[in-house]
Amino acid sequence: MIRTILFDLDDTLLDFKASEAEALRYTLSTLGLEPTKEIVSRYSVINQAQWELLEKKVLTRQQVLVRRFQLLFQEYGIDCEAQKAQDMYHHRLSQGHYYLPGAQELLEKMKDSYDLYIISNGTAKVQDGRIKSSGIDRYFKDIFISEHMGCDKPDPVFFERSFAKIPGFKKEEAVIIGDSLTSDIRGGNNVQVRTVWYNPHDLPAREGIHADYEIKALGEIPALLKTL
Repeated sequence: MIRTILFDLDDTLLDFKASEAEALRYTLSTLGLEPTKEIVSRYSVINQAQWELLEKKVLTRQQVLVRRFQLLFQEYGIDCEAQKAQDMYHHRLSQGHYYLPGAQELLEKMKDSYDLYIISNGTAKVQDGRIKSSGIDRYFKDIFISEHMGCDKPDPVFFERSFAKIPGFKKEEAVIIGDSLTSDIRGGNNVQVRTVWYNPHDLPAREGIHADYEIKALGEIPALLKTL
C-alpha cells in the first residue's frame, strides 16, 4: 500500500515550459532583442541539455545557469552579456507560475489520503518564489529542493537526505512521480523506490532507465495508486 508520494515539481505539477518561455521573452525584449518563437524553442533545448550535464556532475549549477545563455547567444551571434541575461531571467522566472491541467484538482483529491512531498532540482530562489506564488505548498508535508539539500537528483544522496526527513519513511510504501527519466526515474532506480513516469508527450524511453509505470495524464494517478 502506498503511503508516501514524492512529486517532481516542474512539468509534472507546474508548467515550467510556459514559465520559461514567458521569462525568456521578457528578458530578451528588455535587452532589446527580438524573442522569436525559434529562439525561445532553441533556448529550451539548450537549457535541458545543460541540466542533464548537471545531473551527470559534468557542470556545476552556476555553470549551467550562465552557460545556457552563452551557448544561445553564440549560436545566434548575439552580442550580450550572459550573466546579465541570467540575472534578469531568474528574477522574472521566480515571480510566476502556471499549473498543469488537472494538477491542482489532483492534489486536492490526494492531500488527505497520502503524505505528499515535492522533490525538485530547480534553483532555490526560483522554486521558492514559484511555490509561494502558486500556493502549492499547502498540499505538501515538506518540500525538498536540491540546492537546499546540497546535491541534485538523481544522486542517491539527494533522495536519502529527503527520506531521512520523512517521519516513518518506508521505501516499499513510497512512489516517485515525475516527467524526467534522467532525474526522477533514474533517481528512483538508484534508491530502489518505485517510479511513475509522467509522459504526456509520448517521449521514447531511454536505455538503462526503468520506469515501473507510465502515465499520459495526471488524472490516471489515483486509480493507479489503488492497484499498488
